[in-house]
Amino acid sequence: MTASATRRLTVAQALVEFLAHQYTERDGQRRRLINACWGIFGHGNVAGIGQALLESGPGAMPYLQGRNEQAMVHAAVGYARQNDRLAAQAVTTSIGPGATNLVTGAALATVNRLPVLLLPGDVFATRPADPVLQQLEVPCAGDVSVNDCLRPVSRYFDRITRPEALIPAALQAMRVLADPVETGAVTLALPQDVQAEAYDWPEEFFADRVWHVRRPSPDADALAEAVRAVRAAERPLVVAGGGVHHSEAEDALRALADATGIPVASTQAGKGSLRHDHPADIGGIGHTGTAVADDLARTADLVIGVGTRYTDFTTASSTLFARPGVRFLNLNIASFDGHKLGALPLVADARAGLEALTASLAGHRVDAAYEAEYRAGKARWEELVDAAYAVGDDSVRPSQTQVLGALDAVVGDEDVVINAAGSLPGDLHKLWRARSRRQYHLEYGYSCMGYEIPAAIGVRLAAPDRPVWALVGDGTYLMMPTELVTAVQEGVNINVVLVQNHGYASIGGLSAETGGERFGTAYRFRDKDGTYTGAPLPVDLAANAASLGMTVLRASTVGELRAALAEARASDRPTCVYVETDADAPGAPGAQAWWDVPVAQTATRPAAVEARAAYEQQAAARRHHL
Repeated sequence: MTASATRRLTVAQALVEFLAHQYTERDGQRRRLINACWGIFGHGNVAGIGQALLESGPGAMPYLQGRNEQAMVHAAVGYARQNDRLAAQAVTTSIGPGATNLVTGAALATVNRLPVLLLPGDVFATRPADPVLQQLEVPCAGDVSVNDCLRPVSRYFDRITRPEALIPAALQAMRVLADPVETGAVTLALPQDVQAEAYDWPEEFFADRVWHVRRPSPDADALAEAVRAVRAAERPLVVAGGGVHHSEAEDALRALADATGIPVASTQAGKGSLRHDHPADIGGIGHTGTAVADDLARTADLVIGVGTRYTDFTTASSTLFARPGVRFLNLNIASFDGHKLGALPLVADARAGLEALTASLAGHRVDAAYEAEYRAGKARWEELVDAAYAVGDDSVRPSQTQVLGALDAVVGDEDVVINAAGSLPGDLHKLWRARSRRQYHLEYGYSCMGYEIPAAIGVRLAAPDRPVWALVGDGTYLMMPTELVTAVQEGVNINVVLVQNHGYASIGGLSAETGGERFGTAYRFRDKDGTYTGAPLPVDLAANAASLGMTVLRASTVGELRAALAEARASDRPTCVYVETDADAPGAPGAQAWWDVPVAQTATRPAAVEARAAYEQQAAARRHHL
């Protein structure tokens, strides 16, 4: 009997070779699952994964050099989202701070249900010296390292303490990454001695393996119940979430809206599910939503969630869906999300479920008066958008909404606009006119400052033919400008719009509303009373971006901004457009729904006392949907 063929490789070499042969397949299209590996090397991975990447060569596993471990995860997440979760990237780090820097990025990936493979180095499994450099000692548990911080933010975690343990762990890792229900951050912690240890691997381990991403159809009985609920509803409303995009279900959603006339509101992740000028698209919903969407939500008798997690921004902290007896119908591939808000769960792929609903609702349409109502509301909101974008004098400093208006006039349908934190997400959700399925890229599950620039690199790597814009405020920029160097090094011509407003504008506004009086939210010198209310800091972020290798275009007026944005879009290298906004100019329309941020129950300062009274009035409207 002939023994099975084996290949002698180190654990790191075997892992890299294994990853080079993993594929996803959906709708007959095959893609490589792990397309590249980001890495920063230290003693925990330089002689293991680093050597393996060098030995395998870029044909097997392309290597991308990052500057910050968290940023590398953000880039990989941007790449995965642009690829509809069907292709991902790996990230390798050393032990210690390199590994713990992954935690924020891992949480972001898992919260947003986006795949990324994390390969942090770990301390010696054999413990020849104990402790080693950067090792955390836990007196009551010898098998704990800092990598255990990644357990709660990973959808799958394993520590490979023996070479042969890699085989089942790697297979489980791929299963989770490719599963739209389970996906998120996946961590394989790799002790540095095990990485370099050789083993005779079965050749079958390196064979091409295809992970089929299915489109499960809804259960017939659940579908029938869903159809009855829709037919009985007088004021149904669709809430489109990120699952619409991940499933490539935009056409199916449009077909449902065309056939039934049901209006469609969108979460931050779902915006762009319908093109902005579709008659049924009523824009964002929730705390940062449009007036028409939130007004309809308050009076809806059936809310049809499609691929949404129903965060507190979407539900206005459980105050938005206010009609007595309102019911929910949730189409979601994850049963966990399908059952939220006491809903009728329709557990299925978003595209398959929408197609089944549309077919089963043949001949059904909402009342003409309802259609006329929401279309009139949509028209009124569009007038507000026009007013927010309007510029009377090109020679003045722009407001933040005028910055968005100038960008709106420059971008094409193929452009991708990326943002995550600060005051921009609210303005974008209310005002941006999304023109294509992947144009609007908001990371608002974790709303992580510093995401935008590395994510823009990931998106551009995934879609090199698309202009990509990272919109960042000064607070976000100062968190993580490091990957501008990566963009320059790799020739990834992203466009960064850097908005200078001298502090945390979003939190400053929230602080003012909740009795915090904007404490600690401005980037200014200390005043005589010890608060940060003096002159603005004399920082030059444009000069900083230029020092990192970016082409920088400064814009002082609306006219200069328009010209700079057009020049950036036409550029063939990484470009930063720097603009200081007029903080006193009118901004976007105010919040159309509440957000629960608890206010001090006892206070002596009048601002907090007044804010608490307003808080109690709003909080009284919270409800449980059972």
